[in-house]
Amino acid sequence: MTSRPIDVNATPPYTPTVAATRRTPIQRQTVASMTVQALRERILRGDYPDGEPLRQDALADELGVSRIPVREALRQLEAEGLVTFNPHRGAVVSTLSLEEIEELFELRADIECELLRRAIPSTTAPDLARATDVLDEFDAALDAGESERWGPLNWRFHSALYMPARRNLTMGVLQKLHQHSDRYFRMHVVLARGGARANLEHRQITDAVREQDVKTALGLLRKHILGAGQTLVELLEQQRGAQARRPRAE
Repeated sequence: MTSRPIDVNATPPYTPTVAATRRTPIQRQTVASMTVQALRERILRGDYPDGEPLRQDALADELGVSRIPVREALRQLEAEGLVTFNPHRGAVVSTLSLEEIEELFELRADIECELLRRAIPSTTAPDLARATDVLDEFDAALDAGESERWGPLNWRFHSALYMPARRNLTMGVLQKLHQHSDRYFRMHVVLARGGARANLEHRQITDAVREQDVKTALGLLRKHILGAGQTLVELLEQQRGAQARRPRAE
């Protein structure tokens, strides 16, 4: 991204020292942000599989940046749970056991059901309109095969339902859980062909919220999250089992 040239004749008068001081952090932040986005997308897409070492010099060459934004990006991705720093191997793509994946979806179910319970009494028609608009976008992204949009749209839908609860700290924790489960959500959509089913269940949950039917909405939401997690664990169990049985090349 190129910076717009500064007009030296603009009012107030251009002051090189001040302008340069203000401009440099913006450029650096742009590079850092773009590096985070690029590495995040590669991990979520599966370009870098679980346990893959992430060498800073190789990544810098690949992305055409210095090692500084790569190092900052890896620390950001560590905070999101996508990268782990190993004392002997450096940064690696984080790996979750099947038990941890089950725990992740169970945590989501508990937190999200509590948020939805608090949100339903305060939910308005505009709140529901925002949620259903996202579902239409999700359908379009599924049809177009735009996998990079599935996770963010899934988060936007869920967060739209929970926002009326006005629990900002809890929402912050939940967003990290969604970021952590994004690649598994994509795997569920691809491997289990779960996208259309997920959006159907989303619409059923939204209808129950519209009717202010708390019991039904919470039951549907819990079943939706735990069902997706269980399906994913079964698929990964088969996949990892097949990989373990595959003979190693001599």
